[in-house]
Amino acid sequence: MKVTINELDTFVSIVDEGTISQAAEHLGVTVSAVSRALSRLEKKLNTALFRRTTRRLELTQEGEKYLARVRSILSDLEDAEDMMVKNKKVPSGKLRIDAATPFMLHVIAPLIDKYSNAYPQIDIELVSNESLVDLLEARTDVAVRIGELKDSSLSATSLGLSQIRILASPAYLKKHGTPKNVEDLAHHQLLGFNSLEKLNDCPIYDAANNLLHIHTNIKADSGETLRQLALCGTGIVCLSDFMTYQDIQKGDLIPLLVPITIKMQQPINLVYYKNRKLSERVSSFIEFLKAEVMP
Repeated sequence: MKVTINELDTFVSIVDEGTISQAAEHLGVTVSAVSRALSRLEKKLNTALFRRTTRRLELTQEGEKYLARVRSILSDLEDAEDMMVKNKKVPSGKLRIDAATPFMLHVIAPLIDKYSNAYPQIDIELVSNESLVDLLEARTDVAVRIGELKDSSLSATSLGLSQIRILASPAYLKKHGTPKNVEDLAHHQLLGFNSLEKLNDCPIYDAANNLLHIHTNIKADSGETLRQLALCGTGIVCLSDFMTYQDIQKGDLIPLLVPITIKMQQPINLVYYKNRKLSERVSSFIEFLKAEVMP
């Protein structure tokens, strides 16, 4: 049978404290527990480690040699534990992040250099999916979800809300004119999604007081594709601020029908599995992104 760490600790405590009873008090165990541990150790080693006297225990020659090695072993173990604790406090390892292409391109990618410099021991993998993925199946640590959450097995950290706006490029407006009301949109080229019809709802009401729903002959499954079409002057699009904010600031896309635009905001969340204890690397990314996106 192999010697245990508990037996080694007991042996050193007996030496340091001088007696079995004092060692038991130091270790917070019974005297009999210390005696049994010492007996097991001597039996495993097939040698006596102590000479028993009436007042105290004295190390045998073999015991003295063994003590030096044991102290070295226990010291190395303590150093190893300290190293692991320190390593746990410094996030490291692989971090796999999933997000739809627009959010990846316009929010996450521009921040990766800063995050990587702050946490150089983390290996980052970025994955873009236009549809929802199973985090476990895709070996994903954390994902961005835009819209209402439905999966109850996920924990979520909010990154805020993103307003949807009706937009067109200056080139398109120069060529086709600027719509003044909802009715005017019927005479313009609209751009829409072909994946989820709800994404084709615009933040304005039609004549029947319903949300305007886009019907168009030009559709795409990616918001980034629609953004590029709008920038090229192909048509009018409804997109979220997180992917068009810079375009609006630079004047590359112009918000339309602003006075009648209603509040239509998409929730943005970081999600991860509830039943997993968050690793330091996942926690570091969540806190970093929150600080950058929601200063």
